[in-house]
Amino acid sequence: MDKQKKVNNQYISGTAVNRVKLNNNVNDYKQKKNNYMWNDFKDGISHGILVSNLAYSLAKAMKLEEAECYDLALAGLLHDIGKLELSQYLYGRNNDGLSIEEMKYMRMHSKLSYDLLLDYHYSDNLMETVLRHHECYDGSGYPDNLQGEEIPLGARIIRVVDEFAALIADRPYRKAFDIDTAVDIMIEEVKNMDMVVFITFQRMIHEPETLQLIEKSKIEINDIDLED
Repeated sequence: MDKQKKVNNQYISGTAVNRVKLNNNVNDYKQKKNNYMWNDFKDGISHGILVSNLAYSLAKAMKLEEAECYDLALAGLLHDIGKLELSQYLYGRNNDGLSIEEMKYMRMHSKLSYDLLLDYHYSDNLMETVLRHHECYDGSGYPDNLQGEEIPLGARIIRVVDEFAALIADRPYRKAFDIDTAVDIMIEEVKNMDMVVFITFQRMIHEPETLQLIEKSKIEINDIDLED
C-alpha cells in the first residue's frame, strides 16, 4: 500500500510539474505572440504615416483638388489596417520572407482593410483607393487584376508611394534600401505603375522638401509599453 501511495504521489507530483511547464510555455507563447503583433502594429503606424505624407505631397504635385489630396493622406494612413487582422495568424513567420501560403493570406489585407472601414462612412474615393492599392497597371495585381485606368487614380498614387516606403524601411529579411536604390528597384518594376504618376514621383523624391518630409515622418514609438 505504501509503495502504491508513493507511486501515486510521484505521478501527481510529475503531473503538477508538467502542468506548470505547460502553463509557462503557453504564457511564453502568448507573450511572444503579443510582442510580435505589437511590433507589427508599430511598423504599421510608421509605414502608414510615411505613405500618408508622401501620398498627399504627390497628389499636390499632380494638381489634384485639396479634398482628393486629403482623402489620399487618410487612405495612406489606413490602407494596411487589414494587416493587423492577419498578424495574429502569421505569428512565427521566419526571417526569409513570406511563404506561398502566407502570401495568400497577406493578399487578403486590402479587402480586409476595406471591410473594416465600411462602417465609418469614409468617401467612396478613399474606400476604392484602400481596396485597389495593390492593383498593378499591367493587370497583375490584386484583388481583381484591374489594369490601366480601370484602377482609380488614388490607388495608382498609393501604389507608388507604398512601394517606396516599404523599400526604405527595415524588414525582418533585409535592411532598408537607400533612396536611390529604392528608386532603381522601382524602375525595374515600373510596368506595375502608372508612368505619369511614377515620373511625377521621381521628380518630387529628391527635392529638399520631400527629403525633409521623409525624415519628419520617422517617429519613435519603441518606448511605448505594451501594457499601456
